[in-house]
This record gives sequence, structure tokens and C-alpha cells, in this order.
Amino acid sequence: MTAKHAGAGSPHAKARVLVVDDDPHLLKALRITLAAHGYVVDSAVDGGSALAAASHHAPDLLVLDLGLPDMDGTEVLRNLRRWSAAPVLVLSARHGSPDKVGALDAGADDYITKPFGLDELLARLRALLRRVPGPESRPVVSTAGFTVDLVARQVLRAGQPVRLTPTEWNILEILVRNPSRLVSQQQLLSDVWGPSYRKEVNYLRVYMAQLRRKLEDDPGKPRHLLTEAGAGYRFVP
Repeated sequence: MTAKHAGAGSPHAKARVLVVDDDPHLLKALRITLAAHGYVVDSAVDGGSALAAASHHAPDLLVLDLGLPDMDGTEVLRNLRRWSAAPVLVLSARHGSPDKVGALDAGADDYITKPFGLDELLARLRALLRRVPGPESRPVVSTAGFTVDLVARQVLRAGQPVRLTPTEWNILEILVRNPSRLVSQQQLLSDVWGPSYRKEVNYLRVYMAQLRRKLEDDPGKPRHLLTEAGAGYRFVP
């Protein structure tokens, strides 16, 4: 890692960055450098602690190494994308195209290979932060009965917040991000609970019933959260 300049101010001062890497020397260097450029820095040395840190203090962006000791970085990405839209810059010593494609498909926004120049890293972080929607441009999906704010992770019905469990939110978010498209039972089960739960269709029936009771005017005749018998579910705005 090289740098031409250090200590310069950042136009994104106070943005929170979560840095995930199992190399203690690189992790320390990134913490010091990013803090010197005005970022609030959290760090983690493995995937499990990264996901815990991200859920405890929602980051504005992540710097994520792919080669972690407990799980691959792409698995961290897939878990993170169930509930967070924060931009992710992947760091990796892997130079092959398949690794880059895999990371991008899993939800990464950008990719940089080791060794890297610090100036380039900082420039890419600034570019990613410019893509983050501000409060005035949040992706909000509205229906006749309720409104879903995907960035604030909030649902309003008749102007009042609706309390959803994390699992209910994860299911709703997947459906809302795929408007009018059939989302299969297997995809929902795998994305929300994990691949080993792909046959547990009763889980979905229970949680979809709960969502309809909370969001639909007539849960027995839903207008927005529809079932395709034996196939999956569809969100109709």
C-alpha cells in the first residue's frame, strides 16, 4: 500500500467506514489513514464479527477483504445484502476475473486488488459515497395501503410506523426489490434462512401471514403480497 499524500481532509468527513481484513498490519494502517482523512472507522478481523459490527453500527460503506478466516468475503456480502444497501469496496489478493465477477454478483460495488495505492483507495471510497442516496432521494416504494423505505428500513401504514421483526423485514425487502416478479419459495428460504432451509416452506407461510396481517387491509384477500401456489410469492405495488 502506497500513498503520495496523507492527512488531507475528506469531503465525506464523519462518514462511517467498516474495514474488514484479517491482516493486522493492513487493518491498523487503514484505520489510521481513514481516520486521518475524516472517516469514523470500525474494524473487524473476520466475517462473523463484520456482520455483527455492521448490524450494531450501520456503516456508510465497507472495505471488505475476500480472504477471511471464518467465511469467504462473498458469503459476508450475501448476508449483508439481505438488509443493507451500504456500498462495498472489495479488497483482494485474488487477481482472477472469476473472483471479481463473483464478488460483484454477490453485491460488491467496486473491487481493488492488493497491493494498492492509498490515493486510489481513497478516490474509490469518495466515488462510492457519492452514489449513496441522500434523504431526499431514498428509494421509497408506495402502495395504496403502506409505504416501504428501503434505506431507512421502515414501513409506514396510514402514516404510522409498522413494527416488523428482522425476518419479516428481510422477506419484505426481497419482494419489494423485485416488484411484480415471482420470487420462488426456494430463493426466499435460501436468502433469508440459508441454503439448508430451502425445503422449509412452512416458515414462509407463517411469516407471509404475519406480514399480511400487518400490512394488508384484508389479509384474507391480499392486494400486494400475493401467493403463487406451489411456486413462490409476488409483490404488486
